[in-house]
Amino acid sequence: MDDLPDNSKEKQQSSDSDEQSSRKKKGVSRRDFLKLSGVSAAAPLVAKAGTLTQADAAVAEQGPGKVPVVLNVNGKKLRASLEPRVTLLDALRDQFELTGAKRVCDRGTCGACTVLMDGKAVYSCSVLAIDAQNNQITTVEGLGEPGHLHPIQQAFVDNDAQQCGFCTPGFVMTTAAFLNEHPHPTMEDIKHGLGGNFCRCGTYAGMRLAVMQAAKTLKGA
Repeated sequence: MDDLPDNSKEKQQSSDSDEQSSRKKKGVSRRDFLKLSGVSAAAPLVAKAGTLTQADAAVAEQGPGKVPVVLNVNGKKLRASLEPRVTLLDALRDQFELTGAKRVCDRGTCGACTVLMDGKAVYSCSVLAIDAQNNQITTVEGLGEPGHLHPIQQAFVDNDAQQCGFCTPGFVMTTAAFLNEHPHPTMEDIKHGLGGNFCRCGTYAGMRLAVMQAAKTLKGA
């Protein structure tokens, strides 16, 4: 910069000045924007406790410590004190000893933890227990029991539709929700309807036959 002729220095200074003027005309500079953003983000941190709104207070009451939770599971009201972060799957397995729903992927992709919520199939690992309080939840334990199997469960047995059995409860519950909406399914419907559940043993053929048998049994054919 020092090696430039005097007239070149003057041109450079004039160019810098014009650029700054142009930025001012366009509005807030990037640096000013970041400063304002920082102030805005910090504002809630310096608010006095006495200025909390009712909504803020309601949120504060639900965490981070344990809160009373009441779940309607298999026709019964189950109560526990849970942290708001506890999933429905963890509550069912760890608090209420309903271990039919299995934890496999724990990220809502395999379907082994499927339960029914108001008749719809959901991944219980992806639902917070505190958010499931006003819903009717059905697990595989509530569908049938040894000696009194549900037609879907019996169909899975009849068609040898399980190997290790780890994914089977999820498939059974998914089938229950599926047949509620598709009482007369085709084989192609079944393939699509069970698409959200994975079987690492590969017993899909037996499962599809089981769904077809259960459909016929449930409609009295």
